[in-house]
Amino acid sequence: MSSAAAFSYAPLLPLGPDATEYRLVTDEGVDVVNGPGGRRFLTVEPAALTALTAEAMHDIAHFLRPAHLAQLRSILDDPAASPNDRFVALDLLRNANIAAGGVLPMCQDTGTAIVMGKRGRHVLTDGTDAEAIATGVYQAYTRLNLRYSQLAPLTMWEERNTGSNLPAQIDLYAEDPDGHPDAYKFLFMAKGGGSANKSYLYQETKALLNPTRMMRFLEEKLRLIGTSACPPYHLAIVIGGTSAEYALKTAKYASAKYLDSLPTHGSMSAHGFRDLELEAEVLELTRQFGIGAQFGGRYFCHDVRVVRLPRHGASCPVAIAVSCSADRQAVAKITPSGVWLERLETDPARFLPDVTDGQLESGSEVVRVDLNRPMAEIRAELSKYPVQTRLSLTGPLVVARDIAHAKIAERLDAGEPMPQYLRDHAVYYAGPAKTPEGYASGSFGPTTAGRMDAYVEKFQAAGGSLVMLAKGNRSAQVTRSCATHGGFYLGSIGGPAARLAQDCIKHVEVLEYPELGMEAVWKIEVEDFPAFIVVDDKGEDFFAEVTKPVLTIGRR
Repeated sequence: MSSAAAFSYAPLLPLGPDATEYRLVTDEGVDVVNGPGGRRFLTVEPAALTALTAEAMHDIAHFLRPAHLAQLRSILDDPAASPNDRFVALDLLRNANIAAGGVLPMCQDTGTAIVMGKRGRHVLTDGTDAEAIATGVYQAYTRLNLRYSQLAPLTMWEERNTGSNLPAQIDLYAEDPDGHPDAYKFLFMAKGGGSANKSYLYQETKALLNPTRMMRFLEEKLRLIGTSACPPYHLAIVIGGTSAEYALKTAKYASAKYLDSLPTHGSMSAHGFRDLELEAEVLELTRQFGIGAQFGGRYFCHDVRVVRLPRHGASCPVAIAVSCSADRQAVAKITPSGVWLERLETDPARFLPDVTDGQLESGSEVVRVDLNRPMAEIRAELSKYPVQTRLSLTGPLVVARDIAHAKIAERLDAGEPMPQYLRDHAVYYAGPAKTPEGYASGSFGPTTAGRMDAYVEKFQAAGGSLVMLAKGNRSAQVTRSCATHGGFYLGSIGGPAARLAQDCIKHVEVLEYPELGMEAVWKIEVEDFPAFIVVDDKGEDFFAEVTKPVLTIGRR
């Protein structure tokens, strides 16, 4: 073996200066005391950690970063954007404006609370930091109109909702943030199931590390993300890593723009860096997919982050993650001057354009569908139009998702008939957040359709689920079942849950399984509910076309 290189140390992820704009939350619960050796120590009370966490979880449920909103607005101003791109972007901007009122959260899946903290060596607490942070999560989720999504495993097979959205994922590190020993810095995230489920790990080899192979690999894998996580996405790709789990964690942080200040070139110190050239090439690749902002166009992604990490010579992990249209994260810090939280946009209306819906509908016919009609008539009406047709739905919908589908499948297996409500009505895959006082509904956007794919053939053969409404692409078996049984899958815009609750959902009642909480079977009345035909009764699938490769040349 050759002689060893001289020792040198560099953090794996060396970040540059913090350019975040902060706002003061409180100056209570923090103090500076003298310590041995003339050192000064920052003391932080548990109440300060709790207050910061509760405030952060409130803000990321209702507010977005100005840069994210500006990217949505830029879609409306881009003449190359498709009508569907612009329609989705406008709906998401309207949704942000409603959510900023502080009553309806921007998404009904208010997520798993994820907190990462770096505590400097001169920061003193009582050692119960994780508990104090969890208390703040508890306060936010129980006091606000947020949804409880966490399930406690009682046995290997039995689960029960915890009723508080705890536990949170809390990772704390002993590290001087930005070189400051008297600072405590945080990243707060709320990660919904849709985008969390679109985190991927691939164990590759050195053979991937050439431009042509890499671009072909990324085209194949990025198409698999589909639309069920609510694009346009902030896409992160990590190539390399000292372990598989480190690659995945880095991808999550990169999708939150937490690693934007990484160096842009590597060195023999073996630190991570961003490849800006590859970021631009991958972004352009995604704009050729045709998937767009959910229903066709250019804006599958807002932007791309590509991070290159060191690796063991026998391993080459590749991690992919997205942050969805509910781009929920904020950084924070506690310093001798107080408790500070990233300033998010509280006036998103300034990003709304002075345009009408009609200006955004050019070339896109909107078909109004009366859901009060018999199911046979609804299907006959839908059968007149091709996939990608925009719809406006008015009338009753039945709402059912994972657990309800499993229970109904058990009834069919036992020889019982399909419930009449699934024969008579279209089914909306969704689960509401808490209903604020004075509202007909809490935030109530669609959930990922693919989770119900396994039930479709059984249900349609029994006369139910002949018109389905949700977000994202479906499997080939759903397309075949719709062709066989005369069914339809309608895509709803993923993301604008607050706008749907305020403007489109007029009445909500429980039909069956009230003990399941948000997983119960509901009946809702909707008005001008936006949707698109994605799969029709002739076996046509909009997403089948946009999953075909477009790449014909390699990089450089």
